[in-house]
Amino acid sequence: MTRSVKAVALGGGHGLYATLLALRAITEDVTAVVTVADDGGSSGRLRRELGVLAPGDLRMALTALAADDGAAGRWREVFQHRFGGTGALAGHAVGNLMMAGLLEVLGDPVAMLDEVCALLRVTGRVLPMTVEPLDIEADVAGLDGDADHPERLSRIRGQVAVATTPGRVHRVRLRPERPQACAEAVRAVGAADLVVLGPGSWFTSVLPHLLVPGLASALVSTQARRVLILNLVPQPGETAGFSPEQYLTVLCDHAPPGFTVHAVLADVDAVAAPARLHRCAAALGGHAYLDRVADDGSTDRHDPVALAAALRRILVDVQGEEKRQWP
Repeated sequence: MTRSVKAVALGGGHGLYATLLALRAITEDVTAVVTVADDGGSSGRLRRELGVLAPGDLRMALTALAADDGAAGRWREVFQHRFGGTGALAGHAVGNLMMAGLLEVLGDPVAMLDEVCALLRVTGRVLPMTVEPLDIEADVAGLDGDADHPERLSRIRGQVAVATTPGRVHRVRLRPERPQACAEAVRAVGAADLVVLGPGSWFTSVLPHLLVPGLASALVSTQARRVLILNLVPQPGETAGFSPEQYLTVLCDHAPPGFTVHAVLADVDAVAAPARLHRCAAALGGHAYLDRVADDGSTDRHDPVALAAALRRILVDVQGEEKRQWP
């Protein structure tokens, strides 16, 4: 594997953070394309008060790719610091406030992120999936407590509401419904050698990328190897009770026509029925790869080192299948 591989990772939160740590061990040319629909915590407060893009997931991606030494390392630490106390700043991450202020000064989210990338000596680039503030809306069954109509659908709105719903999510959509994709993100996907989607909150961090028309078209047409990384365990709320195959089923329900993947990566201990997962991966045009990618100290976090090794093995395998030399 050379250092010139162009890799793009799409997602948000801790799932994207792990993927980015893995990819920076493979290549220095990494672009993070980040969801911007968070409406909780510090991000939600800044959205409501200032009308800015949700900065939290962007901050996580920036710190995943930031240098950890010298001045950049100190800024990385400061970016992640949260104010304590009980006042107006309590709970705000310093990086969120800095990005909100810089965005007001520059007026351009991409320019703001490029400035922060320079400050943190980021390996690669961090981009929003769209420069428009977004909300997530979902159709959810089982919310009204009506035992006679367990499949009756209710509509809920907001990333936090969807992620923590006690009901079963059937479908998500974006509001506005057809946001304009970040042009730089579309170009990055089109020029990539490797595109990685997931892991992360499935309905609120992973699937939204497939619902932005320009980004969805780029994911269909790119010549990159496309790898889908599954979560280790179901998340309370939006994916409670999910099997690994169900992640693929709902992805197929939301994906644009023609979307395929080369590989579906899952932790071997998280898959009870490998044959079913292989069939579902084949329906998406790819193969299922079972590997040990879980962090030994956590039940729901990926180990970036193990994830990097698994991605290398997948790419070598895909290279052999396609009889092309990896860049």
